[in-house]
Amino acid sequence: MRRITRRGFAAAALGAASSVLAAGAAATAGGPAAPAGDRKDGTGRPEMRGMWLATIGNRDWPSAPGRSAARQRQELLAHLDAAVENRLNTVIFQVRPSADALWPSPHEPWAECLTGVQGRDPGWDPLGFAVREAHRRGLELHAWFNPYRVANHADPGRLAPAHPARRHPDWVVPYGGKLYYNPGLPEVRRFVQEAMLDAVRRYPVDGVHFDDYFYPYPAKGEPFRDDAAYAAHGKGFASRAAWRRDNINRLVQETAQQLEGVESRRAERQVRFGISPFAVWRNQATDPAGSATRAGVETYDDLYADTRRWVREGWVDHIVPQVYWNIGAAGSDYAELVDWWARTVEDTGVDLYIGEALYKAGDPAQPAAWRDPAELSRHLTLARKHPEVGGHVFFSAKEVSEDRAGALTRVVRDHYGSAARP
Repeated sequence: MRRITRRGFAAAALGAASSVLAAGAAATAGGPAAPAGDRKDGTGRPEMRGMWLATIGNRDWPSAPGRSAARQRQELLAHLDAAVENRLNTVIFQVRPSADALWPSPHEPWAECLTGVQGRDPGWDPLGFAVREAHRRGLELHAWFNPYRVANHADPGRLAPAHPARRHPDWVVPYGGKLYYNPGLPEVRRFVQEAMLDAVRRYPVDGVHFDDYFYPYPAKGEPFRDDAAYAAHGKGFASRAAWRRDNINRLVQETAQQLEGVESRRAERQVRFGISPFAVWRNQATDPAGSATRAGVETYDDLYADTRRWVREGWVDHIVPQVYWNIGAAGSDYAELVDWWARTVEDTGVDLYIGEALYKAGDPAQPAAWRDPAELSRHLTLARKHPEVGGHVFFSAKEVSEDRAGALTRVVRDHYGSAARP
């Protein structure tokens, strides 16, 4: 029996009221599926055609810190227009890159990527502008948050003077040359939830999105120093690893519950909750339930992120694993991971979208498969053999605009025959 997730009843009602169109002709081996502009996922929603718009380190936007407000607005509109031109329907906009904000937050300083100085008012409201302009273009706008990253450096003195990490140095763990909030402290978990959900209460965003950073990726030979937090809060757990996983489970479950509270106060809104983890939960050699992969990182063991449980418990509305390998890649084959995730979401009510490495297309430093402009199109052809896959999200906006290898143009030609409504 199909499980009903936290907003599954609304989705089911929508599906019953909408005629679900056929997914298009079945893909033939080696060739693209028929263009499917009206293709729907299992809930009757149009397929996800998304892109991430990253602001950390000015990766996609703004092109450089300190641009004028007018120039920043112009650049942001260009990214939204590129999404429309490529027949996408969703933009996942990074609005809290490093415990700072792209809106006038009462909790955290203005983001450094805007002016080059963390805490300096840019003179306008990027998130409010982005939501309004995305909706004008028929795009969904999902607010992308990084819960625990404080800084991509290890110097607290470089943070804004009023930064919460400076007011509460006991919340912070230096690790791998960077600063992180300690996920093991309940007060940290409460704070980051409040800081993130402030944006949801202020703006009509269509989704809340977390990326793959929970506990940090392992730095060789360096322990994550959370001894005091474990001593204070880890009683009753079989191991520190189990306690760490529980901390992240609580973040995910509590965020889902708080989003329900936001919706109940504003009944006309439905804010979808999604997470885009590193794609390997566990290798099969570690756990028979894992994927037939040989990845060097496993989210369950290394990031303490039990991504499979989040799906099975229905704590998220959709999962977007970052399947950033080519078809046939040794150790982490795109085909194997899409199949594993399709089996994982089956009968859970959680939607599956595949994160795609558009940034690798045409890069001479990548394996030879990525130098073929047709590789990405083949991904969509393969994924459409799995009815559980409801769409794709491309990393990231700069590559959507540049499309240096023509890979996205090929995807649009082969698969996106017409615009897809959000």
